[in-house]
Amino acid sequence: MNNCKAFFAAVGSLVVCTPAFSQSSVTLYGELDETIQYVHNTGGQHSQISLQGSQVGTNKWGLKGAEDLGGGLQAVFRLENGFDINSGKAKQGGALFGRYAYVGMKSDTYGTILAGRQYDALMDLVYPVQPNDYGYYFTAPGDVDNADGSARVNSEVKWLSPDWAGFRAVAAYSLGGVAGSVGSGQSYSLATSYTRGSLMLAGGYSHADQGNPNVSTRGTSSFGSLFLSPVNEAYSSARAINIARAGAKYSFGPVTLGGYYSYSEYLADAYSKFKSAERYNNGSIYAVWTITPAVLVQVGYDLMKSHGDSSATYNQATLMADYLLSKQTDVYASASYGHASGQNGAGAAQAVIADSYPAAGNASQTLVFLGMRHRF
Repeated sequence: MNNCKAFFAAVGSLVVCTPAFSQSSVTLYGELDETIQYVHNTGGQHSQISLQGSQVGTNKWGLKGAEDLGGGLQAVFRLENGFDINSGKAKQGGALFGRYAYVGMKSDTYGTILAGRQYDALMDLVYPVQPNDYGYYFTAPGDVDNADGSARVNSEVKWLSPDWAGFRAVAAYSLGGVAGSVGSGQSYSLATSYTRGSLMLAGGYSHADQGNPNVSTRGTSSFGSLFLSPVNEAYSSARAINIARAGAKYSFGPVTLGGYYSYSEYLADAYSKFKSAERYNNGSIYAVWTITPAVLVQVGYDLMKSHGDSSATYNQATLMADYLLSKQTDVYASASYGHASGQNGAGAAQAVIADSYPAAGNASQTLVFLGMRHRF
């Protein structure tokens, strides 16, 4: 027993006396967001009143950290969980860290390499010029262009460049992991942005393979699902999805004006349940007015047209106001109206407000909510 005590005492002295060659930090963070909402036309019913979280903010908690390795090099990681504030259940299919789970290296000179579950490259660089960088429900109905990041990417390797005099680039590739077929289930994306003074320009392209039924099952993909609503549900058997987005914003004084355009196509093959490719052209414009450091008002309009296998037109308008009670807590109100006409591939087109939570109704839908958000 005395020998054991001496051994552990010696080990303890080594740990205490070992010099520190690096410094590391870990941060616990999160956000809580809750609203009371009213919906006109949802799920076949005339109206609905309910509590709904993650409307303007996101209910999440996470850990992120970095270790300084010297010479301008850091080891970095991030783990982030999303949850339903009204039930406590995990979101993103019940995954423990469904929002983020990655590890990587960051260099002041060469940029950052990350590996794990992440967003595609467009979310890194194009998202900041979009209207949802300020408030939600200003983007494409059903999020058919992934402008709100409904689909995350598994097994992704991503490179993020340093800032080169205002120019930045991001490239990402995700392995499908299907035995005997490198291409089945793979996805890749590329995005660039340029910032000069009050002007920011950005654009990018994303490709997702939905799986080759000869070697896997349709839907086997590293890219998450975008089939959230009747807007594109009829095309869930697509062979592949291609998305291009580009946008700009410009700020002068307390006002920011911006917009983005996206082109999305859902491609068919012999295993698809539809014959011709379905394509979506979407345009969104917005204005943000920071009335005071504590008060922000945003207005936006989105127009989307689909063509190919079916044809539909979607109009959507949103008005939002946000008031900061402190640096960490705010209250907000939002009102949106959407209207749809034409066919969605399974029947008459139905109005859907961006990627909001209410089920589609009929040709029109109204969404109004009042909420509170706290960040820590």
